[in-house]
Amino acid sequence: MKFLKAMSVAEFKAQHNVEKIEVKRNEHTGKCFFVYGFETGACSRKVETGELTNPVISEVCSADTGDIFFLLHQKGEGGATTLATL
Repeated sequence: MKFLKAMSVAEFKAQHNVEKIEVKRNEHTGKCFFVYGFETGACSRKVETGELTNPVISEVCSADTGDIFFLLHQKGEGGATTLATL
């Protein structure tokens, strides 16, 4: 998965003109997803396990399919180590 752009939850809501984001679980698959307006996005496993303490939303591209979608995940997830915050 290639991370294209990351933003805070507040930035995402402002950019997409929504007041709230709901995290839901598909009862058939057990997988979590988030809903913003009439759209949906994916959630990382940390959302499912309740380990999400510093959420961000990234625009990502699937390496397998080339699909571009939004992913709610823990800040710092994504294969890159934060060396500094300025």
